Amino acid sequence: MRRSRRPAPRRATFLERYRNLLLWIGGIAVFAGLVFVGFVAPGLSPAYACVNPFEPTPAPSFVAPSRAPVASGATPAPAVTPPPPGYVEPDMGRNHVAVGTKVTYTWCPPASGWHYPPPGGPIKGGLYGPNDKTVPQGWIHNMEHGAIVLLYNCTGDGCTDDGQAALRSLLARWPDSPICHFPPGALTPVIARFDDMPYPYAALVWDTVLPMQTLDEKLLFDFYAARAERFNPENQCPQLSSPGPTPTSVPVTPTTVPTTPAGSAAPAPSASSAPAAS
Repeated sequence: MRRSRRPAPRRATFLERYRNLLLWIGGIAVFAGLVFVGFVAPGLSPAYACVNPFEPTPAPSFVAPSRAPVASGATPAPAVTPPPPGYVEPDMGRNHVAVGTKVTYTWCPPASGWHYPPPGGPIKGGLYGPNDKTVPQGWIHNMEHGAIVLLYNCTGDGCTDDGQAALRSLLARWPDSPICHFPPGALTPVIARFDDMPYPYAALVWDTVLPMQTLDEKLLFDFYAARAERFNPENQCPQLSSPGPTPTSVPVTPTTVPTTPAGSAAPAPSASSAPAAS
């Protein structure tokens, strides 16, 4: 009698055996990729970019001319006063862009430019430490409302414990704004780290920059008194002031040299403040 030959059972392939597991692994990988692209990658790429460092050519130091003798009965000539400190930076516009949008600024540190609407800006005034994260798109909105921004980087002592203590002490003595008389706190000043500038410190109001090699309190407050709340596009106290003409949008000769820029060389806030939209 002849035996019948049956074919051996077919073995399932690897893909067949682990199909469900592989589908789960693939789904998890796709989900992780979407999370990375949507949430992680934006945090790894810079929120802004700079084309040029703002390095104004120092103007000659101001020397008041000697006053000529005045003849009897003649009216003396008016005293010649030094120009206000700071340099006009070419205006870069003031459009709002969606929070999270990367902006490229022609000049850095930027004293104007595209920026975030609430809740991205204005940010709460106060001191932001070296590890806090702020971006120009936030504090440019503060300047649009008349605030002053004081930037520091780690080429000087701004990031050291002593440097931070000096900034906290300075903040405690900060005067009211020169025209609107707003007390320091909600809007102004903003003191924050900014590495993309060729000097250790810089004070900014709309369209005007004061580079500093050291934290010069008198020079800083003189700049604030002379320049703040005069050219910002959104005047916050129309009953008290009428801003003058917007500074020219093309490079100009600096009016004075407070401190010679040299050498090349953003935050949840530090304990002194917390960011918030105003």
